[in-house]
Parts: sequence; structure tokens; C-alpha cells
Amino acid sequence: MLGFKTPQVEITTLADIPAGTGLGSSGSFTTALLKALYTHRRRHLTQVELAELACHLEIDRLGEPVGKQDQYIAAIGGVTCFTFRKDDTVTASPLSVSMDTMFDLEDNLLLFFTGISRSAGSILKDQNTRTKQSDSEMLNNLHYVKELGYRSKEALEKGDTRLFGELMHEHWEHKKRRSGGMSNPKIDEWYELGMKNGAVGGKLVGAGGGGFLMFMAEERNKLRHAMAAAGLEEMRFHFDFEGTKVVMSA
Repeated sequence: MLGFKTPQVEITTLADIPAGTGLGSSGSFTTALLKALYTHRRRHLTQVELAELACHLEIDRLGEPVGKQDQYIAAIGGVTCFTFRKDDTVTASPLSVSMDTMFDLEDNLLLFFTGISRSAGSILKDQNTRTKQSDSEMLNNLHYVKELGYRSKEALEKGDTRLFGELMHEHWEHKKRRSGGMSNPKIDEWYELGMKNGAVGGKLVGAGGGGFLMFMAEERNKLRHAMAAAGLEEMRFHFDFEGTKVVMSA
């Protein structure tokens, strides 16, 4: 697509997390690769252009049954609201929250690695097929989750992080009904352990089947100890507000 005529280009990738863990690694990889190649060619891409191009590659060129949220959040960053329209256009706007709420989220949203990596494709392909076939159960579930998105936005804008955590739990209960591969007995066991030890809500991040459990904690130390005792490693994180960026350019 960029018209490279010579093969003397070496691409090396480094990642803090494994692939197939539900944290949008493919969207992050694609936006980073495109950003690097366009920078090499001294060509500028806006954040939105970068996200659109990444979606084109993954969805149109590679035929992956994925959405657009991972590419857009990787390109733009922040705690951001997206509106995905039927005509394929996407609008982005920062979530209107106070700094107190932002700090509360960053302090009390905890991620724990289940140790299970999986391909999101098989889980998402089934959902995609059933959606395109107008499966009423699937469509109703997706519409319900969309409404949960609006309710979550409202809760955060009001600064009610506890309600946000409770909505995460409600989301997870509905998400599990979408596919038999969404969870398994071990994941359910870890989730229940978290809910009994300081979490007000949580979910398995991404398509499901493995990856990371995210909890909204009310007693984060109690939750950390319980998860560590169960053998789950925590991944500490901070919010990023820059999106995909070039660190160094020759």
C-alpha cells in the first residue's frame, strides 16, 4: 500500500502483554506498524486517519470479524467515548469526568492475567454470523449491552464509580450468554473469588475465553491478596492520553 520497492526494512516488535489476551493487542500493533511506516516515508497521518486505515487493514483486507473500538482507542488514547454509526463513520469525544473520578478509576480498576491466551476470531466469528443472520437472541443481547454503555457513561460523568462497577458485573452476566466459549468453570471460579473479596463488579476483558479479568475494587488490597493466592498475576497500568505515537525518529 505504501509502495516500498526495496526489501531493506527491518521491523522489530516488543510488547508488554501476550497476544490473545483481550487488551486490543492487534489494534495496537496495527496502528503502531502503520505509524512507523508512514513516519519512515515522512508522511503524516492524523489520529482518525490512522484508526481508519488500521480498521481497513484488519476488517476489509484481512477479513477479521472484529469491531473498530480497539484501533480507535489505540490511535487516539485517553478515556474516550466513541459513536459507531451505520454508515461506518466514527466520532470520538473525551469522557466528561472530574479528575477525582479519573484518579478513582485508575486506583481501583485492577487487571489480573488468567494465564489463558486465545484467538478472539472464533468467538467473534460466531457472534458476527448470528448478528448478520438477525438472530433475535444475539441482537437483543447486543442492544442491551449498548444501553449499558450509555448507563456506564452517565455513571462516570456523575462520579459514581461504584455504580460503574456494578454495571460491569451486569455487562459480564449478559456477555457470557452470547457464546459458550465466553467463559469456563475456572474463570467463573476466579470471578466469584474476586466478587467475594473486595470487588463490586468486573468482567473478562475482550472477546472472552481467556486473557485478563478486570475488577472495580472497593477493597483493592483484599482483592489483590485473594487473586495472588489463586495464582493470578496483577498487571499494573496507567491511563494513556497520547494514543499511538513515535518515540524516536531518525
